[in-house]
Amino acid sequence: MRRTIFNAEHEDFRKTLRAFIEAEIVPNYQQWYEDGIFPKDLYRKLGDLGVFGIEAPEEYGGAGIESFKYAVIQAEEVMRAGVSFGGSGVHVGLCLPYLTKFGTPEQLERWMPGFISGETMFAIAMTEPGTGSDLAGMRTTARKDGDSYILNGSKTFITGGVNADRVIVCARTAPPREDDRRFGISLFVVDTSSPGWEVGRKLDKMGLRTSDTAELSFTDVRIPAEDLLGEENQGFSYLGQNLVGERLGIAVDAYAQAAAAVQFAVEYTKQRQVFGTTVASFQNTKFELAACQAEVDAAQAVVDRAVEAYDNGDLTPADAASAKLFCTEVAGRVTDRCLQLHGGYGYMNEYPIARLYADTRVTRIYGGTSEVMKLIIAKNMGL
Repeated sequence: MRRTIFNAEHEDFRKTLRAFIEAEIVPNYQQWYEDGIFPKDLYRKLGDLGVFGIEAPEEYGGAGIESFKYAVIQAEEVMRAGVSFGGSGVHVGLCLPYLTKFGTPEQLERWMPGFISGETMFAIAMTEPGTGSDLAGMRTTARKDGDSYILNGSKTFITGGVNADRVIVCARTAPPREDDRRFGISLFVVDTSSPGWEVGRKLDKMGLRTSDTAELSFTDVRIPAEDLLGEENQGFSYLGQNLVGERLGIAVDAYAQAAAAVQFAVEYTKQRQVFGTTVASFQNTKFELAACQAEVDAAQAVVDRAVEAYDNGDLTPADAASAKLFCTEVAGRVTDRCLQLHGGYGYMNEYPIARLYADTRVTRIYGGTSEVMKLIIAKNMGL
């Protein structure tokens, strides 16, 4: 079916991005995959390309385009090539909304130029070793000390934590209230070169190998008071305000992963010879791929409708949960079936379908598990 959400400017961006990926990313990606990290100098090239400034405010050097459609194109092109942009998804998709919603003009004057150019990469640190979904139980603290705060504690599963130059850290600045466990959490935009800041292990993940995920620890890290983001003790309320966009982004990635899996399977089965003919010539292969394509078509329709609603300000939390649930479950089924069509080669990491299979699995976990999405949808149904 003909898509209607993109215009000529979008397609020009797609061509530019595809050429960049083919020239700069694909030839070197296998080495980065083996190294388990995306080179930091490539973030600067992405900045030069304008990728980080699309949604950034014009007054600070960005394009000021309030649309999710460019993010969709990036997801489609990255997945199509079987590569990754490392932790840049967190930099733009998670950190930028917090900065633009809660940052002061003075803060944005300091941070936005480096953000847009890729000179200053951002990450966000919420999860702790003992607190996953229950963020109100975090133990990292930031104690007021004159015109500074003193940060102590640790975080884990921090995407982009190795390469980050600044990290939005969630910490307790006051004890929880008896009637409100969420009170007392604040957000700080911390310079990772600060004394006492330590990057621990780069975590060994099943998938998303080039996205550096780290443990962080803080020992008496001094944070200037002017790096407090928003109001003190109100951080928890901020954390939920970007969940709709975050979950839409995961849905988009999952749809793009499923589409790429079908593309890889079609290419492979057309070339692979078995019993004197191509794997693609067997009826079972045709049926499997046709069924997968039908699921991808449905996921694309969900994504396109959700993106239009998001751009119009109409996408509800339940809508985003539904899109995430559907698209991530589709991606899981489709990548599994497409890997099966590769036979033994599908289990080899040198083939993009193997890497895609591992990458796709986490989409049903982060940003809220599939089970949490079902609870949100059910609540919206009045159940």
